[in-house]
Amino acid sequence: FYCNECRFECQYTNNITIKRATMKIVAALFASLTATHAFTTTTRTDRVVTTVLSSVSSGANTVETSRKVFLNTLARASTAAIVASVLPETALATGRATLDVTYRRYAPRIRAGGEFYGGDFKQLVKNNDWSGIQAALQEVPERTKKDLNKADSGVAARARQAGEFSDSRVLVAADLFASSFSSQNSVTDKTKKMKAAVASLRSTVSEMNSVVKQASGEDKGGFLGRGKKKVSEAELAQQMRTLYAQGGNAWNEYVFAANENLALQFDKFEYVS
Repeated sequence: FYCNECRFECQYTNNITIKRATMKIVAALFASLTATHAFTTTTRTDRVVTTVLSSVSSGANTVETSRKVFLNTLARASTAAIVASVLPETALATGRATLDVTYRRYAPRIRAGGEFYGGDFKQLVKNNDWSGIQAALQEVPERTKKDLNKADSGVAARARQAGEFSDSRVLVAADLFASSFSSQNSVTDKTKKMKAAVASLRSTVSEMNSVVKQASGEDKGGFLGRGKKKVSEAELAQQMRTLYAQGGNAWNEYVFAANENLALQFDKFEYVS
C-alpha cells in the first residue's frame, strides 16, 4: 500500500488505519441506530409522534414529525458521524490543524532515528564497520515479480529491510513532520529551517553512501576503475567521521527548530553528540 505522503509509513499503518476506520464506521452506525430508541414514539398510519424533553420549559413538548423527515434527518446525522470519525485518520501531513496527528505518526520514527544515530551508528563509524554502515543507510528495495504473488505484494517484508537511519524510515518522516507547522498557502520560518536541516542530512547520507561504496570496492572510480587514485581505508574512515559530525550538526539544527515553541503537550526531541 502506498500514498502520496509517505510510502514507508503506509507500508506499516495502512492495514491498521483501514481496520480502525472500519471499526469507527460500525460504531457510528450502531450508535445512530441505538439513538432511535431514545425517542418515545407513537405510530399512526403515516405519522410519528416524537416526545422531546426541553430544558427550558418544565413540561414536555410533543412534536409531530412525518416519518420521511425523521428518517432523512437520522440518515444525515449518521453520515456526519461516520465522516467525522474517519477523517482524522486520513488527514494530510500539512497544516497546523494536523500537528497532533503528524506528531503521533512521525515523532516515534524521528526519535528512534536520533537515538540510533547518536548510539549504534556512532559506534559503527568508530569501528569502521562498513557493512554495518551500509545496512544502516539501506533503502527499501524495489518490488520484484516474486512480491506480486504475496498477499501484500511484499510491502511489509521490503519495508523491514530499510536501514535504521535510511531516508525512507527517518528523513521522510522528519520532512513530513516539518510540513505540519505550515499551511498550503503559507510556509513558516520554522518549516523552512526544519526542511533545510533535512536537506543537509540527505546530502550527508548520500556522501556517506559514496564513502561506503569506495571502502567496499563497489565504487572504484574512473573508467572501469582506472584513472582515479585509490583512497586508503584510513582516509575513508576520516571522511566518514567528518560526515558523521556534519550529519550530527544538521540533526541538532533540526531538533532545535522542531523544539522551538513546541506546544507543551508534545515531548521535545533529543540532541545527538
